[in-house]
Amino acid sequence: MKIYYHPQFRNAYQKLSLLIKNKAEVKERIFRENPFDKRLKTHKLHGRLKRFWGFSVDDKYRVVFEFNASDVIFLD
Repeated sequence: MKIYYHPQFRNAYQKLSLLIKNKAEVKERIFRENPFDKRLKTHKLHGRLKRFWGFSVDDKYRVVFEFNASDVIFLD
């Protein structure tokens, strides 16, 4: 699976603390192995984001993404 990073994701990621960036990198490795691993708490979003999915980095942060054919786009 190929992961693409939307410019909005890149901008938001740059503003995060080093601790959160490290947690996000660990979660991304898990995601690459299995996007629905229980440790990620992957879930379908609702409302205006209903076409997207999210997974938890920690209690405060999540990654919003979209499945696109055989690829994934990290949006925010």
